[in-house]
Amino acid sequence: MCLLLDLNKEHRVLEIGTGSGYQTAILSHFSKHVYTIELIPKLSQQAEKRLKKMNFTNINFFISDGSIGLKEQAPFDRIVVTAASQEIPQELIEQLNNNGIMIIPVGPPELQDLKLLKKDEQGNINIHSITLVRFVEFKGKYGWSKENL
Repeated sequence: MCLLLDLNKEHRVLEIGTGSGYQTAILSHFSKHVYTIELIPKLSQQAEKRLKKMNFTNINFFISDGSIGLKEQAPFDRIVVTAASQEIPQELIEQLNNNGIMIIPVGPPELQDLKLLKKDEQGNINIHSITLVRFVEFKGKYGWSKENL
């Protein structure tokens, strides 16, 4: 997924699903700044502690519903989503810069399609199917079970 983002040192990246922070660390090496969102406070706090101890300085951590992004920090050059969604969230499309790339698993619980979304210079959206995958579901607005946060 990181490779498909075609990162460079000028990119501002939104990562949805911090988890352990492993991918966050990789993203931070290849981009200018990473904004990472995790729904589970303990996971976010552990990842933040771990990465700060390793002297990562270009990462901001947020605890919230990642399916709606981070409007106050937008726009982003790249967005990577590590939880499956029923559909591509409009909020994330709106927060993606022109000439931006987003990668997101989309589909039902059993199997999703990893989608690569590219927004061109005029803001037009092109979506490509990459491969079939299986991710945990988004919670909240774009999850299958429609759980309240």
